[in-house]
Order: sequence, then C-alpha cells, then structure tokens
Amino acid sequence: MLFANIPGLQETKDLLIRSVTNNHVAHAQLFHGLDGSANLAMALAFATYLNCEDKQETDACGKCSSCLKIKKLAHPDVTYIFPTAGGKKVLSENFMKEWREFVAEKPFGGLSDWLNFVEIKQGNIPVEEARQLIQNLSLKSYEGGYKIVIIWQAENLHTATANALLKILEEPPEQTLFLLVCSSMDRLLTTIISRAQRVAIRNFNQDEVIKYLMKKGLDNEERAAQIAFLSDGDMNKAEELMEQKIQNEQEWFANWMRYCYAFDVSKLIPLADEFDTFTKETQKGLFEYGLRILRELFLYTQSAEQLVRIEGEELVFVQKFSKVFNIGNLEHIIGLISEAHFHIERNVRAKIAFLDTSLSISRLIR
Repeated sequence: MLFANIPGLQETKDLLIRSVTNNHVAHAQLFHGLDGSANLAMALAFATYLNCEDKQETDACGKCSSCLKIKKLAHPDVTYIFPTAGGKKVLSENFMKEWREFVAEKPFGGLSDWLNFVEIKQGNIPVEEARQLIQNLSLKSYEGGYKIVIIWQAENLHTATANALLKILEEPPEQTLFLLVCSSMDRLLTTIISRAQRVAIRNFNQDEVIKYLMKKGLDNEERAAQIAFLSDGDMNKAEELMEQKIQNEQEWFANWMRYCYAFDVSKLIPLADEFDTFTKETQKGLFEYGLRILRELFLYTQSAEQLVRIEGEELVFVQKFSKVFNIGNLEHIIGLISEAHFHIERNVRAKIAFLDTSLSISRLIR
C-alpha cells in the first residue's frame, strides 16, 4: 500500500512523511478513523514508507524489495494482529492467507466485513497474541529496518491482552514501532491511549469519493456523486453501493413516495415484491437513502437551502415534493423508515416490513 493508493487526505500523508523526515516518529501511534475510513490503509502506507529503501519526497518508491514485500503483506519485519475467534490455535498468524485476500479486496473494510469473510461470529484479540508477540519482538530485525506491529481493530483487544502489552508499548525494543488502528477509540483502555500518539483520519470528502469511484471504473459521474452523497465519507460503503443491483436510488425512492402519496396499492404491492428480491444490504441502503433525502427535505422546507447537499434530479424531487408533503408528519415518517431498517437488519421478511411501512407512510404523507 502506497500513499498514492489512498484518495485525498493529503494533510495526513504530509504529517506522517514529515515525522520521518524530521526523525520524530513516535514508537506507538494510534490511527483512529470511523468505519469506512482510511485508518488501516494509512497505517499500511506509513509502514511501507518507513521501511522503503528508496524513499521519495511524497511516497515510498513502491519498487524496492521492502515495498514489494509489504504490498504482499509478507514482510518478515511487519507483524499483523487482528480479531480472530480467540484461543491458542486461532492466532492472527494462522489467518494470514485470508488476511491478505481481505485487505486486497476491501482495503477500507470494517470488522463485520472481516468476520463475514472468515465466517466467524464474534472476534477478539486474545492474550495469547500478546505472549506470542512479546516473544517474537525479542528477536532482531530480519532486514535491518524497523520492526513494525500493526494491530487492527485495537478496540477488540481483550482486557488481559491490552494489559499484557502495556509495558512493551511504553518501552518497546529498539527500532520497533506499534501502529494501532481503531474505529471506536472510546472502547480502548485509557492506559493504551495514553501510550500512543493519535493520528486522526478524517472521513473522505465528496470529491475524494467521486474521484476514487471513477478511477475504479464507474463511468457515470452523476452516479458517482449520488453514491458519494449516500456513503457520507464511508469508502467501504461507497464501494458496496457501486456494486449493488439497483443503480438509481433516487428514481426508486421517488416512485415509492409517489405511490404512497397516491395510496396506490396496485403499485405498492409489486414494489414490495421487487424490494424482497434485493440483498439485505441493498434494502438497508434504500432506507438509508430515504432518510437522507428526508433530511434534505426538512432543511429545504425550513429555508436552509444553503445547507442542502443535493443537486440535479434529487434537488428537483425535493423541491416538488416539499409542496405537497405534510412536514408536520416528517418525524413520524422518519421513525417508520428507521423502524423498518431495524427490522430488516434482524431478518424480518422484507416484503412484509416494506409494505407495512408503505401503508403507514401513505396515511401520513399528505
């Protein structure tokens, strides 16, 4: 992973490169970003830069032996620790094949993506990982550079694991760096946080998401902008939306609202059948899209047009819909859609949940 592979976030890249140039690299750093951020990708790019044999002004060379090994997640001096099912026989080192495939496929993926990928219901980082790591770090570097430990989803460190790592985090062996990656810093022990220098990874902005999706092969800029709006800076979600079966949430949601407004049951029932054929993630995505549009509708009706983030067909829909929409029932309608989202997440039959929500909205929308 190179800095160039990460869209935008130039301010964070410059900060990390300066720390190396000025020889001010903290021995323990905490890469904190929300789900779908570049927290893991940035830690990997930083590790690549640190051990690069031919550092460039703005990035690692990407061609030397060290860069190529880290790209394959196979550098002998870089250790990866991540949640597994726990226990002595299921340490991270036993999942390296799956880990390499996962990072290549979903560089911005989160814990649930990883657990689904390896078919584990619940993951944690057991104390055996800490014992094995302390033993491994007693050995010298294989290639003479930094020994780097990347702990992904550090908030899932078992309490005993975290306590076992405290001393080595505070006084690591020479030329040893810890890069902790987390999405929920409030779940980390304060003793861990106090021993690490925080590197805040912000969400991607709209332009960064659009450019990344276009580079990934999406040839419709309007669709890319729509996905950027829906994903709200979550690049993992943006990639999932790019692959979804439904290609126009705006048109689908607009038709849904029109049928609800007309109380046209003859159209709502086939729409419910269609909704039932979508994947769970697509179903949830449509509800999430609806909630975002209703937020924009509220802002528009409250004369806060400067805060509205949509344009094109979506803005036209909001402008027209605001003329007939009963804004007094907005809170109830948002509650209905949120409740339907909750039920879908818990595997309620999608057709029933959708049709029930549609009929309830029909009574409130006018």
